[in-house]
Amino acid sequence: MVSLDEPEKNRAFAKELQARHVLLSDPGGEAARAYGVTALGGLYARRWTFYIDAEGIIREIDKDVDVRSAGQDIAGNLARLGFPKKK
Repeated sequence: MVSLDEPEKNRAFAKELQARHVLLSDPGGEAARAYGVTALGGLYARRWTFYIDAEGIIREIDKDVDVRSAGQDIAGNLARLGFPKKK
Protein backbone atom coordinates (compact mmCIF):
# COMPACT_ATOMS: atom_id res chain seq x y z
CA MET A 1 0.00 0.00 0.00
CA VAL A 2 1.34 3.42 -0.95
CA SER A 3 0.16 6.73 0.45
CA LEU A 4 1.13 10.31 -0.32
CA ASP A 5 0.96 11.12 3.39
CA GLU A 6 3.99 11.68 5.60
CA PRO A 7 5.38 8.66 7.50
CA GLU A 8 4.10 9.91 10.87
CA LYS A 9 0.53 10.15 9.60
CA ASN A 10 0.73 6.70 8.00
CA ARG A 11 2.19 5.22 11.19
CA ALA A 12 -0.75 6.58 13.21
CA PHE A 13 -3.22 5.33 10.58
CA ALA A 14 -1.70 1.83 10.60
CA LYS A 15 -1.66 1.74 14.41
CA GLU A 16 -5.30 2.84 14.61
CA LEU A 17 -6.36 0.08 12.19
CA GLN A 18 -3.94 -2.46 13.67
CA ALA A 19 -2.71 -3.01 10.12
CA ARG A 20 -0.43 -5.95 9.45
CA HIS A 21 0.59 -4.94 5.93
CA VAL A 22 3.32 -2.62 4.68
CA LEU A 23 2.36 1.01 4.16
CA LEU A 24 4.85 3.01 2.09
CA SER A 25 4.95 6.78 2.51
CA ASP A 26 5.44 8.62 -0.78
CA PRO A 27 5.01 12.28 0.23
CA GLY A 28 6.94 13.49 -2.83
CA GLY A 29 4.73 11.41 -5.11
CA GLU A 30 7.59 9.75 -7.03
CA ALA A 31 6.11 6.23 -6.84
CA ALA A 32 2.58 7.49 -7.54
CA ARG A 33 3.75 9.32 -10.67
CA ALA A 34 5.78 6.31 -11.83
CA TYR A 35 2.67 4.12 -11.65
CA GLY A 36 0.40 6.78 -13.15
CA VAL A 37 -1.96 7.02 -10.19
CA THR A 38 -1.73 10.69 -9.28
CA ALA A 39 -4.92 12.71 -9.50
CA LEU A 40 -5.85 16.38 -9.17
CA GLY A 41 -2.34 17.55 -9.94
CA GLY A 42 -0.75 15.12 -7.49
CA LEU A 43 -2.95 16.00 -4.49
CA TYR A 44 -3.93 12.37 -4.03
CA ALA A 45 -3.34 8.91 -5.46
CA ARG A 46 -6.07 6.84 -7.07
CA ARG A 47 -7.04 3.63 -5.24
CA TRP A 48 -5.77 1.13 -7.77
CA THR A 49 -4.36 -2.31 -6.97
CA PHE A 50 -1.35 -3.54 -8.94
CA TYR A 51 -0.67 -7.28 -8.95
CA ILE A 52 3.09 -7.63 -9.46
CA ASP A 53 4.71 -11.05 -9.69
CA ALA A 54 8.07 -12.17 -8.27
CA GLU A 55 9.83 -11.11 -11.49
CA GLY A 56 8.44 -7.58 -11.18
CA ILE A 57 5.91 -7.98 -14.00
CA ILE A 58 2.56 -6.26 -13.56
CA ARG A 59 0.08 -9.07 -14.10
CA GLU A 60 -3.08 -7.02 -13.63
CA ILE A 61 -4.31 -3.62 -12.49
CA ASP A 62 -7.61 -3.27 -10.66
CA LYS A 63 -8.84 0.28 -11.29
CA ASP A 64 -12.23 -0.33 -9.68
CA VAL A 65 -11.31 -0.85 -6.01
CA ASP A 66 -14.18 -0.99 -3.54
CA VAL A 67 -12.80 -0.15 -0.08
CA ARG A 68 -15.61 -2.15 1.55
CA SER A 69 -14.49 -5.41 -0.05
CA ALA A 70 -10.87 -4.71 -1.05
CA GLY A 71 -9.31 -7.35 1.22
CA GLN A 72 -11.56 -10.12 -0.04
CA ASP A 73 -11.21 -8.91 -3.64
CA ILE A 74 -7.41 -8.90 -3.40
CA ALA A 75 -7.35 -12.43 -1.92
CA GLY A 76 -9.62 -13.69 -4.69
CA ASN A 77 -7.62 -11.99 -7.43
CA LEU A 78 -4.32 -13.32 -6.08
CA ALA A 79 -5.75 -16.85 -6.15
CA ARG A 80 -7.23 -16.38 -9.63
CA LEU A 81 -3.91 -15.06 -10.97
CA GLY A 82 -2.03 -18.03 -9.47
CA PHE A 83 0.03 -16.17 -6.90
CA PRO A 84 1.36 -18.58 -4.25
CA LYS A 85 -0.13 -18.45 -0.77
CA LYS A 86 2.14 -17.25 2.01
CA LYS A 87 3.06 -20.00 4.45
